[in-house]
Amino acid sequence: MSYSRSSPSPRYTSLVAMYRHMHEHGSGEHGLSGNATFAGTSLMRHIMRIKTLIERTGAATILDYGCGKGALYLPNPLAIKGVGTFDGVVDYWNVDSVACYDPAYEPYSKLPKEQFDAVVCTDVMEHCPEEDLPWIVGEIFSYARRFVYVNVACFPAEKNLPNGENAHCTIHPPQWWAKLFGETARRHPGIVWELTALGPELPGVETRETRFTG
Repeated sequence: MSYSRSSPSPRYTSLVAMYRHMHEHGSGEHGLSGNATFAGTSLMRHIMRIKTLIERTGAATILDYGCGKGALYLPNPLAIKGVGTFDGVVDYWNVDSVACYDPAYEPYSKLPKEQFDAVVCTDVMEHCPEEDLPWIVGEIFSYARRFVYVNVACFPAEKNLPNGENAHCTIHPPQWWAKLFGETARRHPGIVWELTALGPELPGVETRETRFTG
C-alpha cells in the first residue's frame, strides 16, 4: 500500500503520538525531563557542512524539518574554532530566517505552506516508518529551492519509545539511504543535496561517516 501526507500509515500516526508524549513527559529511562528530550542539539555536528552549502548556493531561508525543540536556534553565544563567536546558529549561518517544523512538538507542528531556499533534516529519517519514507523524503525535497541536507543514523538508538521499542525504527546501511535520496532527487532537478550517514556504530570505535552528494 502506498502512503502519503494526507494518508500516512497507522504506524506513522502511532509514532508521532509517542514522540509527542516524550516531548511533554521526557524519557524516564534516561532521567530526561520533557524540556531536555529531543531538544534538537544533534544539529551541532552538522552546522559547518550546512554553512558550506549555504555559501555555495546563496540560500537565505532555511526549513529545519523534524527540528525537535530547535534549541540551537535560540540566541546563545556560539564559538566556532578558528572562525569566531556568534549569537547562535542563525547568526553563524548568516541567513535571513530559519523556520522549524516537527509534527511531534506542538509549537512547531504546523506544516509550512511556503518553499524555502534550503531544507535541513538531522536525526529524523531513522525515526520514521520505512513505508512512509517515500512521501516524507519527497516532501522534504518539495520544500527546497536550492539544497537539501540530511543526516541519518544506521544503528539502534540509545532511547526506547514508551512501548519499549527502539526509537530508530528504520535501520539500513548508508547505501540504502543513498539510493532512496538519489531516486527522489532525480524527480527534483536542480536541487543540490547532501546525505551524511552515520555508522553502523561499534563499541569502542569512533562513529563512521559516509557522505553522498548530488
